[in-house]
Amino acid sequence: MTPQRTWQPIGWFLFWLVVLSAPVDLLSIHAGVTPPMLSRISMWCPGVAAVITTVQLRLPWGALGLRAPERRFWLAGYFIPWVYAIPVYLLVWTFVAGGWGWMSYVASQSGMYHIATHQALFSALFGIPSTLTFGVLSTVVWTLGEELGWRGFLSPRLADHMGVTGAGLVVGLVWAVWHYPILLGADYNAGTPPLYAVSCFTVMVVAMGVSMAWLREVSGSVWPCVLLHASHNILVQGVLDAMTAREGQAVYVTTEFGWGMALTETLMAVYLAVQAKRSVAFMRPLASGLPD
Repeated sequence: MTPQRTWQPIGWFLFWLVVLSAPVDLLSIHAGVTPPMLSRISMWCPGVAAVITTVQLRLPWGALGLRAPERRFWLAGYFIPWVYAIPVYLLVWTFVAGGWGWMSYVASQSGMYHIATHQALFSALFGIPSTLTFGVLSTVVWTLGEELGWRGFLSPRLADHMGVTGAGLVVGLVWAVWHYPILLGADYNAGTPPLYAVSCFTVMVVAMGVSMAWLREVSGSVWPCVLLHASHNILVQGVLDAMTAREGQAVYVTTEFGWGMALTETLMAVYLAVQAKRSVAFMRPLASGLPD
């Protein structure tokens, strides 16, 4: 049996992931916050772990899924977060008292650019579109680091042992636990009780793991996952959260630590998994470079 079909690459990947991530997490916990530089270094730990393991075991580079996918998968990667995130926030803005925080967003955008008049119009016509385009493009540099590890390396190898959905669940759980140090020890949270935040975050991330495992499988490429991750981060953290009250009942539903996103992302994961299994077109080979 070749090394690619054993657990050896997975074990080494997890070893290097811990070795690389632990110092960054400890520094974040020491500081009590996660500065942008530490966040960027942390996001590249899974990717560097994947590269080290690939070199160490002389694995095929094609297995990382760096080939370009079809256009429809680029579009899926960008718009899937819109489908599961926007409805949660629309419901909160409509039904939760004080949940709509548009003026806070306007003040932030207009203050950043020293706009004195037509501040709301400027925020709507410049702030939102620029964030959802150039913000996503710039964030791809950092989400590539994570996705090389999670979906480029780990997910397809686990799929050999337990299927795509099983791999998505396991990778999603590893992905969630990997965030726990900064969630519990630094400032990566919404200020809700820790157990509540961890529970909602874990459900959401595990569900995302399933969605992205199937996206990796059907596209044969890691790039749709990279774009989905970037689109999610910018849409949720950079736009929707910025327009929503960060206090009261709203934070228990919204953000990555509320039950709303956990619910809609779970529904999305179930939908994608069912669609993939039913459709012959979705079930074509992975074509990622792993040996048959």
